[in-house]
Amino acid sequence: MKRMIALVFVSALIISACNSSDKKTDAVNDKYEQTKETLGETEKKNPARFLSVTGKDKRNLLGQTVVKGMLNNTAKVASYKDVQIKLSFYSKTKALLEEDVETVFETLAPGKSAEFKTKYFAPKGTDSVALKIVGAKGE
Repeated sequence: MKRMIALVFVSALIISACNSSDKKTDAVNDKYEQTKETLGETEKKNPARFLSVTGKDKRNLLGQTVVKGMLNNTAKVASYKDVQIKLSFYSKTKALLEEDVETVFETLAPGKSAEFKTKYFAPKGTDSVALKIVGAKGE
């Protein structure tokens, strides 16, 4: 009889231990999902924080300023589309001549990059062009 009680006790202990590890796993998964959702919300609300732009400009034969650039998405969860870039045209003395906003109609998945190219008839006296992310739509 004592063996039977001991066997039942050990069996109950093993079953409860298995159930508690499942609960711990569920709790860890739930916490991970909450963190992932919070990170995704943060990334969607602040696209300029997770997007970067680099580029070069040159003049073509028609006198247009051709800007070739690269957009990079450093977000871990969020995808962005319709990225808005502010182009600032400067003179040799670094005086601001004009600003324009260009929209790049691409979808950038997390950790991905995309190339873009645009042409402008820049203001007279333009020496350089600066690029800055203004905004984007989260997907």
